Amino acid sequence: MASRDPAADQLVNYRKSRQDAPGFITTKNGTPVGIKTASQTVGRNGPLLLQDVNFIDELSAFDRERIPERVVHAKGAGAFGYFEVTHDITKYTAAKVFESIGKRTPLAVRFSTVGGESGSSDTVRDPRGFAVKFYTEDGNWDLVGNNTPIFFIRDPILFPSFIHTQKRNPATHLKDADMFWDFLTLRPESVHQVLYLFGDRGIPDGYRYMNGYGSHTFKFVNAQGVAHWVKFHYKTNQGIKNLPVEKAAELASSDPDYSIRDLYNAIGRGDYPSWTFYIQIMTLAQAEKCKFNPFDLTKIWPHSEYPLIPVGKIVLDRNPKNYFAEVEQIAFSPAHLIPGIEPSPDKMLQGRLFSYVDTHRHRLGANYLQIPVNCPYKVRVANYQRDGPQSIQNQEGCPNYFPNSFSGPQECPRAQRLQPRYNVSGDVDRYDSGQTEDNFSQATILYRDVFDDAAKQRVVNNLVGSLKDAAGFLQERAIKVFTQVHPDLGSRIAAGLSTYKKYHANL
Repeated sequence: MASRDPAADQLVNYRKSRQDAPGFITTKNGTPVGIKTASQTVGRNGPLLLQDVNFIDELSAFDRERIPERVVHAKGAGAFGYFEVTHDITKYTAAKVFESIGKRTPLAVRFSTVGGESGSSDTVRDPRGFAVKFYTEDGNWDLVGNNTPIFFIRDPILFPSFIHTQKRNPATHLKDADMFWDFLTLRPESVHQVLYLFGDRGIPDGYRYMNGYGSHTFKFVNAQGVAHWVKFHYKTNQGIKNLPVEKAAELASSDPDYSIRDLYNAIGRGDYPSWTFYIQIMTLAQAEKCKFNPFDLTKIWPHSEYPLIPVGKIVLDRNPKNYFAEVEQIAFSPAHLIPGIEPSPDKMLQGRLFSYVDTHRHRLGANYLQIPVNCPYKVRVANYQRDGPQSIQNQEGCPNYFPNSFSGPQECPRAQRLQPRYNVSGDVDRYDSGQTEDNFSQATILYRDVFDDAAKQRVVNNLVGSLKDAAGFLQERAIKVFTQVHPDLGSRIAAGLSTYKKYHANL
């Protein structure tokens, strides 16, 4: 037999791992099934009997196999491993996950594409999700980010519209370049992320060869109650590796599950991927004087001013035992924070604090946190919430009201100390920052100083390759937007579109 990889040999390896007898088939309530291959009928040719509980059990389960697909990040891959602290950062945070060098915390990671459906290709040009769930003694901490340190928008009210432009036209049910470019050119804050997306890193060579970022600004609080602003980075130890456009297109047809397969096989053969975990720190005083809004998700913090501080490493060393149970049902939320880590005023983060848990309740049910992969198993959950569908751990006879005199759980002084009071003031209004903020200077630095000549030409080619399908007035608007990033970028895009039009006019 030809050599096979761990993914291809999954069933073979499962059979080898079983030391006991296969056991008997049962219904969901545990009743043994005598004949699996035939329904109960009146005579050889039927009809069927409603009393055939084995058949009803089988078909009713099949009818309900699919839960609602994620609206975004529908297709993904998952793995499990650990986070190990290598450097002391307790002067910044009292979060238990960082409390001592050498400490290991179990974790789960889900990688994903963003815009496509569950059956879409892994090698499309798209941001990649990089979500990490730390199973800590203070509950689960979810760090839910992407493979880019920034995002397209800074106000969450625009998020549904933005995602609609990445999905399908509601009339044609086709991806639509006019929708895509109309929104992006009307919201110039997106240009920084657009340059990332259409640069080389827009198509990573699988999930192992890309960085991850918490993206948002968060707040660290130390044991003395002193706060700092923080950003999280996890840099791949495998090195950055991206797919050329032609190779990505080839894989989209020959192996649309390329990234899922690559991750599974790497872990299956013992080649465990890892990332070095860093933070950036900004004091509250620095934030007050910062020349840009440090809570703006379309901006980076320059490393020259806020250097990367090493913290630890992420290692993935176990594949999921069952994809649906451990990857499809895993649920991440930026609202899942632990003492010592708090949100910031970042508007996008504030919106996600609500949206993620809301979508999990819709997709998985009110008690989604009792699903094993989501359960904070390192701590005993104790609260005054009860009942609802699929409530497995209903806290027995503990009182369901607070305060009480009957040994119910009490407030935690340590958690209270790690949520210091802070002042917020300002005029209540709706502030549309699309035209008033600096939308271009960091994108200019990316294009002018970070991209070399070859990378500049590739980003131009990629932008032209997408813009060529947009309406003419949208192309003109895009040229104006990219000219504000850098005149060279605008002129190159204009020239590329002109060449494309002349070529096709002569066909």
